[in-house]
Amino acid sequence: MSDDSVVTVNLIGFMCPIPVHETRRAFESALDGTEMLILCDDPETLHDIPALCDRLGLNLMGVEEEAGEYGFRIRK
Repeated sequence: MSDDSVVTVNLIGFMCPIPVHETRRAFESALDGTEMLILCDDPETLHDIPALCDRLGLNLMGVEEEAGEYGFRIRK
């Protein structure tokens, strides 16, 4: 899941609304083309993070799930 050019934001252990708020903050200061891997374990993020991407015009490149943890690969 990891790549040196991808910024990882670990939000494991945080519940709504923290993952959405922190994801928004991370992308507000990111340059166009920045790719991030957002790690969460709150099941609500399966709905909330894609909705955030739609609102902010971010490209949700994929979602992976492993042992109750979710990885959202997103590009600005």
